[in-house]
Amino acid sequence: MGFTTQSPLLPDIFALHGKWRSGDTAVCVDDQTWSWQAFTADCHRFGNGLRAMGLSDGDRVGILMTNGYPMLQAIFGSIAAGCVVVPLNLSVSDDAACAMFDDAQVSAVVASEDLQDRLGAIRARLVTRPVLVGEVAASGWHSMAGVCKGQSLDQPVTQLDGSSLINIIYSSGTTGIPKGITHGHASRRDWASDLAVALRYHGGARTLLTIGLYSNISWVAMLTTLLAGGCVYIEKQFNEHRFIERVEKHKITHTAMVPIQFQRVIDALAAHPGADLSSMQAMMSCGSPLREQLKQQIFNYFPCGIIELYGLTEGIITTLETEHAQGRWSSVGRPLLGTDICVVDESDSIVGANIAGEICSRGRIAMPGYWRRPDADQAATFVDPEGRVWLRSGDIGYVDDEGFLYIVDRKKDMILSGGQNVFPQDIEAVMVLHEAVFDVAVIGLPSDKWGETPVALVVRREASNCTNEQLKAWSNERLGKQQRLSDVIFVVELPRNPNGKILKRELREQYKDRRYA
Repeated sequence: MGFTTQSPLLPDIFALHGKWRSGDTAVCVDDQTWSWQAFTADCHRFGNGLRAMGLSDGDRVGILMTNGYPMLQAIFGSIAAGCVVVPLNLSVSDDAACAMFDDAQVSAVVASEDLQDRLGAIRARLVTRPVLVGEVAASGWHSMAGVCKGQSLDQPVTQLDGSSLINIIYSSGTTGIPKGITHGHASRRDWASDLAVALRYHGGARTLLTIGLYSNISWVAMLTTLLAGGCVYIEKQFNEHRFIERVEKHKITHTAMVPIQFQRVIDALAAHPGADLSSMQAMMSCGSPLREQLKQQIFNYFPCGIIELYGLTEGIITTLETEHAQGRWSSVGRPLLGTDICVVDESDSIVGANIAGEICSRGRIAMPGYWRRPDADQAATFVDPEGRVWLRSGDIGYVDDEGFLYIVDRKKDMILSGGQNVFPQDIEAVMVLHEAVFDVAVIGLPSDKWGETPVALVVRREASNCTNEQLKAWSNERLGKQQRLSDVIFVVELPRNPNGKILKRELREQYKDRRYA
């Protein structure tokens, strides 16, 4: 006889919140709120409705929705039903959406009202011909309300265990063909638990979500908050002025955003003199480098400072705690609780401190693998001399003498100029110090002399009249010989995915016909 029970999975934990935190607020959209009791009941009804339609453990449910309460209900109702959620980035093309849904072999797809026409138009192209569930009733569609009608408020009965898949999240596609990243129920729970410790979440958290709920960045803030029993405030889209107003009005305590969003908030604060941001307890930035100048500005405006997170959806995470930022502004910190990292050179030998190489990681938050892509699993695997398996990141970095990680650049974005490795991030870090530069991306373009040469694509601040030649000269005075720019091109904006990553592959394709001496 023993008193221990099987470790609860996320659907079990949320169901218990619905019991013991029944009157606490779980979700807020605009000014409408749902208690934990109402939220879990809605998820259970939807999950039981899916099972009544014939879906069962392990079936994949595609999610094509804009932010709102229905999307949250669809995600966690599907998970409660034992299904595997496949949330898609809304910016992908119809061809990419079809390829991802077919790759995942979805049995059903849930769409928000504004996307039902789009999904209905591409359904005939899907091999699996999934059941369509819409936010509203329409011909050929099951409505979410109809799926829930008459269903039990009790948690759906499933046969899930810790190894059962909970989601497939497709990679951003910044460096190649998107791959389906899988997570199991236990690893997602542990991931959320470990992140909650690192990012300082708790049951009183009031977390503002400004990025699409299909993004793993949103999942960081969403799952940590819900795991702790807090409340998520869902924004349909990001606006820097509304962000400031929501923080003040709702006394927001936590958020997770990408650097370009924080930059816009900092710039917008001039229009909000005396804004009270003191309720904010912890903020996280990830998705792309949080440059030193912006990081220091955030510390100046927000008493809580900011925690920078470096990570991959596949399961590599480090965080730079606010207490360790001073004097380490360009570091991304140390590994997440229970996670280990190492750095390997081109011959797959583990290197010591202050030597750059590919970052690898191992720990309980790592994905079990890519969805139906053993070739990608193999490419992402590093086995050390002791036979331990590590996950490759594809990023170049080094660890200093104190154990703090510094990112040098993406391996695939590295420029080979005159036989020397040139890292765009180093050049970008210099250029953002110029008052004319709002945003910048450096790529390698063909050069007759050097093979490749650095070229900067710059979003210039509106008030600036700096010319590209002036900016190039200013930058080259401060860069090393191999880093010097051959050109500066002003652009209106840089292409980014919803996670804030600059799509350098698109930029290289767009400018590939330019050639320099």
